[in-house]
Amino acid sequence: MDKDAYKLKVYLDRLNTRYGKAYLPSDPLEFVHGYRTPEDREVAGLIASSLAYGRVEGIRRSVGAVLGAMGKSPAAFAMRFDPARDRAAFAGFVHRFNRAADIRCLVWFARRMMEEAGSIGAFFTKGCPEGAEMKEALAAFSENVLGIGHGGAYPGRGLPKDAGVRFFFPSPKDGSACKRLNLYLRWMVRRGDALDFGIWKEVDPARLIVPLDTHIARISSNLGLTKRSTPGWKMAAEVTAALKRLDPHDPVKYDFALTRLGILAACPSRRDKEKCAACMIREVCVL
Repeated sequence: MDKDAYKLKVYLDRLNTRYGKAYLPSDPLEFVHGYRTPEDREVAGLIASSLAYGRVEGIRRSVGAVLGAMGKSPAAFAMRFDPARDRAAFAGFVHRFNRAADIRCLVWFARRMMEEAGSIGAFFTKGCPEGAEMKEALAAFSENVLGIGHGGAYPGRGLPKDAGVRFFFPSPKDGSACKRLNLYLRWMVRRGDALDFGIWKEVDPARLIVPLDTHIARISSNLGLTKRSTPGWKMAAEVTAALKRLDPHDPVKYDFALTRLGILAACPSRRDKEKCAACMIREVCVL
């Protein structure tokens, strides 16, 4: 590790120490911590990560509404759920451009994945050959999920081209950063701290890609982790490659702490004399 990388690692490690489990209330991951079994955490995590777009308050409200309707065990709810029979489920739900039908289909997908492979994690790894790049693994996962069939969540036989559930399963082959899927993977795969769960043992944390949102894109640029100006899969891969210099075995471990800087407005979109002076990583910021 060269001198600059070592310096960056020192500061980011300090940032990780600062923004730990106490900051879960600022993240949809807090909802997943409310469950104890791997099955419930898988299903709750799929719901929470899928809806992790927009403002924090709106995300929390929407995730809470869906999981609240699913009761004490999201996995048990999903396993008995039928979108054609249970059309009243999640009635009135709106999260930006997603509606109740999209959630019904998402829960149906969770059920079918568990029925087919035993767990959502096993469904993911089934279409993810050992050693495959995460780009190929995620593309295969989204394709396989969207090929399940909607079970009556939408009119007609095939999944409509404009079905809102498609938004939850983008493909990196289309250039998408797949932020929410990568976030879900981080929660399920990473282990060794009090944040993520390490449920999916078959997936190596070294293969993970940083969940690239507007906060991570901007802050990564400020830290010199990317030279790209357009967010997308290529930027996410470039940021991850830069973080691998700091920890090749767990490159996305800095994601939660770095995202807090943006979510909590500690790192403003424009230089702010007071906030920048108080920033824990100002010495490695290239802005």
